[in-house]
Amino acid sequence: MNVNIALLAGDGIGPEIIAQAVKALDRVARKYAHNFTYREALVGACAIDATGDPYPEETHKICREADAVLFGAIGDPKYDNDPKAPVRPEQGLLRMRKSLGLFANLRPIALFDTLADRSPLKAVVRGTDFVCVRELTGGIYFGRPQGRDEGGDRAVDTCTYSRQEIERVLHVAFRLAMSRRRHLTVVDKANVLETSRFWREIAQQLAPQYPEVELDFMFVDNAAMQIIRQPTHFDVIVTENMFGDILTDEASVISGSLGMLPSASVGSEVALFEPIHGSYPQAAGKNIANPMAAILSAAMLLEHLGLTAEGSAVRDAVNRALTEGIVTEDLAAQGERRYSTSEVGDFIAAHI
Repeated sequence: MNVNIALLAGDGIGPEIIAQAVKALDRVARKYAHNFTYREALVGACAIDATGDPYPEETHKICREADAVLFGAIGDPKYDNDPKAPVRPEQGLLRMRKSLGLFANLRPIALFDTLADRSPLKAVVRGTDFVCVRELTGGIYFGRPQGRDEGGDRAVDTCTYSRQEIERVLHVAFRLAMSRRRHLTVVDKANVLETSRFWREIAQQLAPQYPEVELDFMFVDNAAMQIIRQPTHFDVIVTENMFGDILTDEASVISGSLGMLPSASVGSEVALFEPIHGSYPQAAGKNIANPMAAILSAAMLLEHLGLTAEGSAVRDAVNRALTEGIVTEDLAAQGERRYSTSEVGDFIAAHI
């Protein structure tokens, strides 16, 4: 199979972890006789530095022409620490999602058994396996009006959703639930927010199309508690943009490390795959960041293309690395050896 992959390594640890994911993909290509062609492109702070634009038109063109996009991370302290910066790396991420039509973000939360004792929630996390479907191109991050008044003493952000935006992501979530344990939880704040009541109304209207799916609703504050208290309750969660952003970072502690969680963003065109962690600038260039989330994102990319055996081979190699203790400092127990980013990547590639 011939596959064209756009590589957007981005900022901070992005280039280091994407390099390990490419090692895994290259080993898959050799083992299963595929041809993976990569085209690199700039996004984020490095793109601003080079072109003045966090998501240049050339990057968009490369993404549009690819079969899939593998993305690292964006963000840089020189922009994070300057609230008045007119152009910011995150603007590139939001524009990329919108321009590519990436309206649904799928974040699987699954625990490798080897890491159960590393989780701060080890008493309740065994058996956790759920997916959070986050709406990605609407809500308060994109709503208008947005900004400050003329005096600078009042700030406004607006949360807006259309029926079409809600329906399309709910269909993704219902279909995903049908392929899993057939339980869908809509997370909202319908006791306070009109947009949440709109989400709940539309979910109830669509439910008869999926009679085999058990549908329930949960306020976001309760969901935040139940993810910690009883994560095995959930199968598929679907929620709006900001709630999904917060809840999935909270859920990351279940896995034992933020460096373990991959994600996929899907829509009407090309799909994008990325680890959920940020650019971690403190670790950039030190060869210490956990590459497993990026490598598992590559596994999701393969599975999205129908290469299920190949994706399983990557997951099995990651599991072997965990079992044998070939892990970076975030997962190493006290007194155990801490492996570098590249050493972990080399081990996983060698065991695919």
